[in-house]
Amino acid sequence: MTDSPPVTAPAQTTAQLERRILDAIRRGASMEDIAALRHHTDIQTPAGAIEALKDGNARFFSGKSGRPELGVNERRAQIMGQTPYAAVLACSDSRVPVELVFDVGLGDLFVVRVAGNVVGEAGLGTLEYAIEHLDVHLVMVMGHEACGAVAAAMLPPEKIAQEPQNLQGLIHRITPSLVGMPRIRDKKARMREAVLNNVRHQVQTLREQTVIQAAEARGQIQVIGGYYEIGSGAVDFLIDEADLLP
Repeated sequence: MTDSPPVTAPAQTTAQLERRILDAIRRGASMEDIAALRHHTDIQTPAGAIEALKDGNARFFSGKSGRPELGVNERRAQIMGQTPYAAVLACSDSRVPVELVFDVGLGDLFVVRVAGNVVGEAGLGTLEYAIEHLDVHLVMVMGHEACGAVAAAMLPPEKIAQEPQNLQGLIHRITPSLVGMPRIRDKKARMREAVLNNVRHQVQTLREQTVIQAAEARGQIQVIGGYYEIGSGAVDFLIDEADLLP
């Protein structure tokens, strides 16, 4: 049995941040200056963003979530702009609340949610916006245990053909990831492998896009995968190239 990862506190507690904001207001700081207080240097790299997500998820699945809340002054400061450190392409499944899973507050993550966490035109444009205009440092594709969209993609073609046209289009963005899957008798294990294959496929699809390629090449972002276990609350991170190969 492996030890659970250490549970670390957020880099800055809500109370500490609120005190800093109040001090800034007393000094006559502008709303732009107040908003900048949330832009921590320790998460302004891909590696730092990954560690922040890992720490937040460790708090979540160990039952020690901070549930970060914003004070009134910090909420007002957010009118001036947003400074998320990571973008997450996740499934729309109601059991996968991304901000809760990573124990983050308002303004920390830029989240795109679509059934099956698939890459489509609207989602890709949204991620491009996050990269080009919000300066995020990480893009994660996060699949999850018991994904209904992936399960639908595993059905026979005649069954898929009975679904509405737009839903069929979404399913067909998943089916290429399931080609050549080895036969796995255990249904739960087979489902996990299918979801992981889809995550890897969507990561590779993102990496083929010009804007994302350029951002990775200049070191602004890293594109990674993740697998969320609904039962445990833990996220398995797919970071190394070997983990991300289809």
